[in-house]
Amino acid sequence: MHHAKKTLAGILFTSVLATGCVQEEAPDALAKAIPTAQSVRINLPDSAARVVGPSENGVSSTRNAVLGELAQYYVVTRNVTRDLNGGAGWVLTLVHAIVKTTPTTVDGNVYTWGPGSDALSPADYRLVVTANDDGSYDWTLDGKSKIGDMADFESLVYGHAIPGEVEHKGQGSFTLDFDAAERVNPIDNEPVGLVTVQYDLDNVNTGFASLQMTIDSREIDDAGVEQDVHFDYDYAEAEDGSGDFSFQINGDLDDDGSLQEDALIRSRWLATGAGRADVRVQGGDLDTLVVEASECWNSNFGRVFYVDNQDWLPSDGNESDCSHATADLPAE
Repeated sequence: MHHAKKTLAGILFTSVLATGCVQEEAPDALAKAIPTAQSVRINLPDSAARVVGPSENGVSSTRNAVLGELAQYYVVTRNVTRDLNGGAGWVLTLVHAIVKTTPTTVDGNVYTWGPGSDALSPADYRLVVTANDDGSYDWTLDGKSKIGDMADFESLVYGHAIPGEVEHKGQGSFTLDFDAAERVNPIDNEPVGLVTVQYDLDNVNTGFASLQMTIDSREIDDAGVEQDVHFDYDYAEAEDGSGDFSFQINGDLDDDGSLQEDALIRSRWLATGAGRADVRVQGGDLDTLVVEASECWNSNFGRVFYVDNQDWLPSDGNESDCSHATADLPAE
C-alpha cells in the first residue's frame, strides 16, 4: 500500500499542475479549510536517542524483553502511528500544493485544476473543489485511464472540509480509493482497498483534537493466499501533548493458523512521554482463549511493568510505576 500511495501522489502532482491556467484565483479560505499533514499527525512522544526500532522478530521480540529495555508495545504503537502519519499526510500535502496555484477553470463555485498529464502517463488527472453555501468544501482528485475506452473520470481521493476557528484546524473527512487508482492506472498502482480518515481538529471548546481512520485492505499471507484485513484507529490529543490511541485489527495474526483473529491495542501517554499499552487478542485460531497483556514505560520509553494473563512472559515491575493506574479496554 505504501508504494501505491507514493506513486499516486507523484503522478497526480506532476500531472494536474502540468496544465494551463486562467487568471481567477481560488478562495484563500479553501487552503485554510483543508488541514495540513502536520495537523492530522499522531504525535506519539519520540526520542531519537532511545528509539532504535523493533528487532527482526517484530512484536515477538517482547518475549525477550526485560525491565528497563525499550518497551516493545511502545515500539509497536510508534511504528503504527508513523505509518498512519504517512498515509494521511501525503494526500493533504498534495492537495495543499495544488490549491495554492491558480485553477485551470472556474465555473461559479466550482474550481478545477487540470485535467492533464505528461505524455507517457497512462491516465489523465484533475482536482475539483466545490465551495458550498455553508462555508464547507467538497474536493475530489479524479483520474481517467488512457488505456481502453473509459468514458468518465473516476474519484481516487475525495473529501469534505469544514473550516474551524483556527486555519487548518477544522473538521472533515477524506477517502483514498486504491482500487479506483488501480483501475485508472494499473501500471503504477495496486488494488489494496480503501482508507478513510475522519478528523476533528477544532479543539477550542473540547480541549483535544481527534482523528479516526479505517482501512479495508487485502494482504497476501505467507502461503500466497489473499485475505481481507480491517483496521480501525482512534486518536485523541490533549493540548499538553498527552494522548490516547487505540487500534483494532481483524485479520490472520498468527503464523500457524488460517482463521482471522481480533486484536485491540490501546496506548495512552502523558506529556512527559511515559505511557501504558493494554492489549487483547481473541477469536480465530485462539478459539475460546482470550489473551490480555499490559506494558508500561517511563519517559525514556524503558519498560517499567509487564503482565499477561497466559504467562507467556514473566510478570515484571510494579503497576504502581505506570503512568495510568489500570488497564481500560472496552468490554469484549
